[in-house]
Amino acid sequence: MNYRHIFHAGNPADVMKHAVMALILEHLRVKPAPFCVLDTHAGIGRYDLTSEAAQKTLEYEDGVGRLFGAPAPHPSLTPYLEAVAAINPDGALRAYPGSPRIARAALRPQDRLVLGELHPDDAHALRREFRDDPQVAVHEIDAYVALKAHLPPKEKRGLVLIDPPFEQPDEFTRMANGLAAAHRRWPTGIYALWYPIKERAAVWRFQDAVEKTGIPKILLAELTWHPEDTHLRLNGSGLLIVNPPWRLDETLKETLAALHAVLPSTGGGVSVTWLAPEA
Repeated sequence: MNYRHIFHAGNPADVMKHAVMALILEHLRVKPAPFCVLDTHAGIGRYDLTSEAAQKTLEYEDGVGRLFGAPAPHPSLTPYLEAVAAINPDGALRAYPGSPRIARAALRPQDRLVLGELHPDDAHALRREFRDDPQVAVHEIDAYVALKAHLPPKEKRGLVLIDPPFEQPDEFTRMANGLAAAHRRWPTGIYALWYPIKERAAVWRFQDAVEKTGIPKILLAELTWHPEDTHLRLNGSGLLIVNPPWRLDETLKETLAALHAVLPSTGGGVSVTWLAPEA
């Protein structure tokens, strides 16, 4: 409840997460049947990069700032960069789209977006951002309650993004348990769970807990930009993806490699592996 994403909006972790999210949404758009997106930790939807908070850290300069206004380093990054450009129509990088705006940019008239946000101020800002938008519903709600309340969706197709701020010491455990419960309710949905890579042992425990649920078809995609020789900084970020679209693993190997080449780094690299095969 104390986390404020404005200090980190558009940083390398956001770029990685939102680029993959936009790519998954592109896959969903291929078929005409409607889909639903549930974003459990939605934030405020749009971040002012000219604000005092964003200017204090300037984290976006080493993230989206390395990509904006330049040709996409890989074709699969085009949907993400188009979503960023859409809220910066004059060509200057002044705002960054959070995951709600990334999702909204991908919706067709038949699709729907459900946003959950527990922080009352952020939920209010989110309602203001999407006021009078009939395709977007905003709920001031705990993320793991939202998984129970809004799954399965009536559309039968879609994406669930679980992207906690990691304020709670047991967040990895809550994510694993929340995914297990959500998957029982909606086993055919696509789930993308973002996690920070600081202490590798914590990541391994999380992945092991998810693997023990028996959920099939789980892809792990990681991008690191620092050597993992300390847990006192963010060394990278990962996405655990359940029911990934066909051949997403192959695309992500190229996409994340292109990102690693353009984003500033002192090491690290790209890993795309299967935690659990298709049943």
